[in-house]
Amino acid sequence: MRLFHGTDNAKIARPTVVTLGVFDGLHLGHQLIMQTVVERARTIGAVPTVITFEPHPRALLHPESAPPLLQTFDQKIEALGALGIEQTIVIHFDENFAQIRAEDFLRDVIVDRLHAREVYLGCGFAFGHGREGNIDLLRTVSQSLGFFADEVTELRLRGRRVSSSRIRELLQQGRVGIARRMLGRPYGVEGRVVRGAERGLKLGFPTANLHPQNRVIPCNGVYVTATLIDGQWRRSVTNIGTRPTFGASNESSVETFVMNWSGDLYGDVVRVRFLYRLRAEKKFSSIDELKSQIKSDVARAEHYFEHSGVKRELSVI
Repeated sequence: MRLFHGTDNAKIARPTVVTLGVFDGLHLGHQLIMQTVVERARTIGAVPTVITFEPHPRALLHPESAPPLLQTFDQKIEALGALGIEQTIVIHFDENFAQIRAEDFLRDVIVDRLHAREVYLGCGFAFGHGREGNIDLLRTVSQSLGFFADEVTELRLRGRRVSSSRIRELLQQGRVGIARRMLGRPYGVEGRVVRGAERGLKLGFPTANLHPQNRVIPCNGVYVTATLIDGQWRRSVTNIGTRPTFGASNESSVETFVMNWSGDLYGDVVRVRFLYRLRAEKKFSSIDELKSQIKSDVARAEHYFEHSGVKRELSVI
């Protein structure tokens, strides 16, 4: 996939089918947009293209309400490629760009540089100065500039709109199962494994202490997870919390015990995906009580992984 930072070098000879947005998390609603762009591009012989913004526009315009992002920049770019997007243009969102009129952007970038034949927006998305670039303006301008414009229908799950903000709420509540349905995949974080106090090793359950790159972490608790090691997803149990049994720390940690595996992960960057919440974090009265609970957690995780639906999911996770 071609990746352009800014639009100066993004002019190409082939026509494009374009969508634009932040696309944080690339949930099922975003995936429907990408599917539309890819299929239409294939039909008319164009390049499926995404225009996205870095940082999140709200971080500049309304920093007090800017959301923590579900994905890192690299995770988003990788996912766009996996969805069939061949070209991604990343626009640095600053005060100068925020002043550009939507119609000027459509003319100068969408038409003159990208030769867009078709442009698709997600439901409710708007761009340009004062968010004037909504679907109504896009359709009006498209008639004079010579491209087709349309809005992709939003998706709903259990009567609720699938959105990045809703997924953040679910993860803050530990409801990783519903978040997974909205994302179309389990929510995951990645980060480098760092040295901790090695208490898990002393308890007989050595853990990888993850320093996450992602800003959104599920709420404290114990989860059934899958951990990517050497290209293979392995069964694991992950604790998120402050380790209250040993005297609560100021910050939550992410510690993963990989079942039926031994090895040294220190310094490696690993991915962990959250499948099911086993329980809340709690303080135990003794080390033996804690060890007994960990054994129970691992046994429940083993039982979870034996479900046929989980086995099928893990084959493509």
